Amino acid sequence: MQIISNQQLQNALSYPILIQSLRNAFCENITVPLRHHHQYANPKAGVDSTLLLMPAWQSSEYLGVKIVTVSPNNTTHQLPSIHGVYLLFNAKTGVPIAQMDAKILTSRRTAAASALASTYLSRKDSRTLLMVGTGALAPCLIEAHATVRPIEKVLVWGRNFEKAQQLIDNLKLPHLKLQAIEKIAQGIEAADIISCATLSEQSLIFGKYLRDGQHVDLVGSFKPDMREADDIAIQKATVFVDTLEGAIKESGDIVLPLENGILNISDIQADLFGMCQMDNFQRKSKEEITLFKSVGHALEDLAAARMVFKMVNNF
Repeated sequence: MQIISNQQLQNALSYPILIQSLRNAFCENITVPLRHHHQYANPKAGVDSTLLLMPAWQSSEYLGVKIVTVSPNNTTHQLPSIHGVYLLFNAKTGVPIAQMDAKILTSRRTAAASALASTYLSRKDSRTLLMVGTGALAPCLIEAHATVRPIEKVLVWGRNFEKAQQLIDNLKLPHLKLQAIEKIAQGIEAADIISCATLSEQSLIFGKYLRDGQHVDLVGSFKPDMREADDIAIQKATVFVDTLEGAIKESGDIVLPLENGILNISDIQADLFGMCQMDNFQRKSKEEITLFKSVGHALEDLAAARMVFKMVNNF
């Protein structure tokens, strides 16, 4: 089994190629069971942790499974909240062929999925991006969104202003004007695209601040008791998801509005399968507010992992 280094992963997962690989994968026949969620007690950390198992396979070609743990209080140990590994198999023989870091793979394919959705849902003239959150996903989302739209200015908001400024200082994107902000409302009102990637259990994106023509990209909420956008935001926007099956069961941004009657399943206009497979799919008007909720999908992992494997091995 080949061990693919982090540097090899970084080199292979360039956003233009990865975004197109995901677009192609959403049009292919790939089997993806609903991912396994397991909460496990973690009393020494003071909060439960999560084990995620995400398999997917392409018959007689590739099979992959991602194993991930999420420990929300890892910041107290100066550690990332998310750790994991991705295993790639030859689906015909069942032989394991590659192992790679799941964190890098997940961060970049998640950002690429958001950027893929943005190619259909955001305005083509979007120039200002608000990044809500300062974790590992933030720089990936900034770079990915700037790959598909002519972004000129990026505003960054986090609960800790110093971390927002530190994120900006560490970003090597000289073509973008970067600014840390203290008030999230200021960023919401100014942005063309709002990307939110946090572990928040309470809404951060308030609909009262949204204006016509914006695109909202929600990435963080992966459990039914977590949400990043309030009911007013859901009501004002046209809602899209990466996968319908996952979104209506896993994310509080969709589950809670469904439970309280703010949203009906029929209100969800399309998922990435529908957007990628439909000819010339696009937003309805310049004034429409679009909202994309990503919960993650094992198809995206498999598409990214097989792309890496092929590129590393030159075939």
